[in-house]
Amino acid sequence: MTDARHDRGLSTKIGYGTGIEVSGSKQRQFARLRRQHNRARFPSKRERNKVYAYTDIRQSTSALELPDSVRDQACALFDSAQSADLLYGRSIEGFAAAVVYAVCRMQSLARTRSEVVSASSATIDELNAAYDAMNRELGLPVGPIDPREYLARYASSLDLGIAVENSAQEKVGALRDAHLIGGKNPRGVAAACLYQAAQDVSVGVTQEALTEVADISRLTIRSTLSDLESLGADD
Repeated sequence: MTDARHDRGLSTKIGYGTGIEVSGSKQRQFARLRRQHNRARFPSKRERNKVYAYTDIRQSTSALELPDSVRDQACALFDSAQSADLLYGRSIEGFAAAVVYAVCRMQSLARTRSEVVSASSATIDELNAAYDAMNRELGLPVGPIDPREYLARYASSLDLGIAVENSAQEKVGALRDAHLIGGKNPRGVAAACLYQAAQDVSVGVTQEALTEVADISRLTIRSTLSDLESLGADD
């Protein structure tokens, strides 16, 4: 049994009889039975929408290498959104992507909207519309993501090494202690701290490379670099 299936995995299927010789009339009979059985499994449009969304959720969480707990919680959140009639006028694909993104936020897993969209069938506009609706109507318990959640992934993508990553962790902590993180893009903070940490030990990495991996602008990085420079001046 699993929450990632619309019927919790309790459905049955009519097989194709692989390896068994049957007459043409029997094959046609079983084909008709399979069609009728599949139609009976989804008695309403609501159930069909749920099956479609659950399939998208499973594919997205698998592509993003997320744990099963995210998949199951995302399916449960989709149920809540559907029960609250939030799907009217909005795309199923958008909600399937939005619940994955929302659960990542709830579990403090660093996944951007762009990353979720790239692994789903939704557009960024569809995800945003669905996420905003859920946040407004369901009151999602999401808070700001800690920039440190992004460091390991960014450092690994750019092959910066554990020493640079650990130094960046300390820089994020220093910014937090100085109350200089509030309101900033956590991806920008992580990228800036990695850049500065790499510069400190003469590890070659460009701001352009970090903006690409973090999906941000150079201006976003420079804002945090200015704060890091001010902290260094204070020291």
